Amino acid sequence: MATAAEVQARDKIFIGGEWVEPSGGERLEVINSTTEEVMGTIPGCGAGDADRAVRAAREAFDSWSRTPREERAGYLTAIAAGLGERSEEIAATISQELGMPLKLSQMIQVGLPTGQIASMAQLMEEIVWEEQIGNSRVLREAVGVVGAITPWNYPLNQIAAKVGPALAAGCTVVLKPSEIVPLNAFQLAEVIESVGLPPGVFNLVTGTGPEVGEAIAAHPEVDLVSFTGSTRAGKRVSELASATVKPVAMELGGKSPNVILDDADLSRAVPDGVAKCFLNSGQTCSALTRMLVPREKLAEAEEIAATMAEAFTPGDPFEESTRLGPLVSDTQRQRVRGYIEKGVAEGAKLVAGGAEAPEGLNRGYFVRPTVFSEVTPEMTIAREEIFGPVLSIQPYDGEEEAVRIANDTQYGLAGGVWSADQERAIGVAKRIRSGQIEINGGAFNPLAPFGGYGQSGHGRENGRYGLEELLQVKSLQL
Repeated sequence: MATAAEVQARDKIFIGGEWVEPSGGERLEVINSTTEEVMGTIPGCGAGDADRAVRAAREAFDSWSRTPREERAGYLTAIAAGLGERSEEIAATISQELGMPLKLSQMIQVGLPTGQIASMAQLMEEIVWEEQIGNSRVLREAVGVVGAITPWNYPLNQIAAKVGPALAAGCTVVLKPSEIVPLNAFQLAEVIESVGLPPGVFNLVTGTGPEVGEAIAAHPEVDLVSFTGSTRAGKRVSELASATVKPVAMELGGKSPNVILDDADLSRAVPDGVAKCFLNSGQTCSALTRMLVPREKLAEAEEIAATMAEAFTPGDPFEESTRLGPLVSDTQRQRVRGYIEKGVAEGAKLVAGGAEAPEGLNRGYFVRPTVFSEVTPEMTIAREEIFGPVLSIQPYDGEEEAVRIANDTQYGLAGGVWSADQERAIGVAKRIRSGQIEINGGAFNPLAPFGGYGQSGHGRENGRYGLEELLQVKSLQL
């Protein structure tokens, strides 16, 4: 684990194929979420650095967009191989920055993005790059310079979900990673440098959203912004991008319902639902945070959920016994504890956990795994995204009410439906306005489209759909 003696001091940014000095700004500290000690520093860049990066990307675009697809695919395959070679190092870095248990970081925080980038060569073969429609030849071309602004909760994965398809499409990229969990982005940039990607195709600028993110979103030479983060920040990105009428693809917040129907096996459905809520200490935009249970089965669901919550032992992400790491920051810890206190104040039934620190863990940004029951749709914990290990169990009377409660949200990112009859579950899922819904705990598919309805955003990432998002359509009338 990083100590003060092992601080990763990153003092340069990656622009035009070179590590260059930032134009100014303060150094930003990166905090180890378990020890609360400084584990790294990065440049806090400004608008001038963003402008340099965008101009480098613009200069590289014409050549890169005309580079044969097979050659682009070769670079992506090499990047994936490079990430694979450094997977243990990167996973350890993310576990320190973010707090996810190391085994999970290896599989999810590094394995998934490596697989995403590796899949690009095959996905490029699935795109219809040219087709004939009557007397028109319809072409799909790179959208241009992509501004990628990424979050801290799945840092490398969200970078890969933007950078991989952009490079495959023939776009050039300016990346601003989260300043809270940024060190993995430098490791990716080193891999990209090592494979010899042409200068300016990928550029890395670090700093805060108001300084660097806004400069990228507003820049007239950026052709599309791909943003993942909070709904509040997404609205600001859209506002800035609208001045130059550039498209914005965004994946924002969620308050996802997990509908357990009256014929479902609670011994399977409830444990799976608790695990889907608590993954990454609840810091998952698609987490199934609202468990909808038939009122007559509420007591049984509470008992199972409480037992499951107790099994999510908080602790050091590098300890084998740990199932729940810390939250990412003190700010996040205070936010989540505030929601737990509000749940109690508004009359929700506390089944497990609570706002106080887990026993023996007074250092580190830890929150107890918490389950509320008898949660009603108007309660704050049923409506607002908490982004912590907090589950709300909501009772319902009848399938119609279950669907109504599931859709009673401004969000629409994910969901789940459980039933002994798969077709019945699918029928209910079709009525829920969410971009991705699990049927009886169906596994996450990194090649399936991912994105939301409503204030969960628009556009899709992952698989062929993520690649198509970064392509323009042109007609040649012959």
